[in-house]
Amino acid sequence: MVDSRRTESLRPEFEIANIMDMVGTHIQSISDMQRKRSELVASADARDGRVTVACNADGVPIDVIFADDVDELDYDEIAAAVLEAAQDAAAKVAEQAEELLAPVREVRSRLPSLSSMVEGMPDLRTKVPELQRASLDSQAARFRTDLDGE
Repeated sequence: MVDSRRTESLRPEFEIANIMDMVGTHIQSISDMQRKRSELVASADARDGRVTVACNADGVPIDVIFADDVDELDYDEIAAAVLEAAQDAAAKVAEQAEELLAPVREVRSRLPSLSSMVEGMPDLRTKVPELQRASLDSQAARFRTDLDGE
């Protein structure tokens, strides 16, 4: 027969061991997700396919392709098309990255917080700021906005 007092005294150790296993698995899944994310590429085109831009996982353009008939556009149209395609490709790759990250976030939400395990410890998750997306406005548009706001 098992002494219930002894089982109760070991229970927190078993819980901690289980949590540590979950954390180890979670860290490995984060590592796998980061590797997969680093390989992501998305492309988009503009002006009826005359301009195509591919972006890496960080949303940085890595390839720009002009179709044979790109010369039907003037320089301003080409510039606008490059921006449009690059922004669309960056949005696509960001969406792909979010899809990769979703399972990791789901597991993280099931992990207990440090504050629930250690009395008096603050919940550090509430103190982490949300990532802010960078503006897609041009420098000229940002400058105009700054002047308008003053």
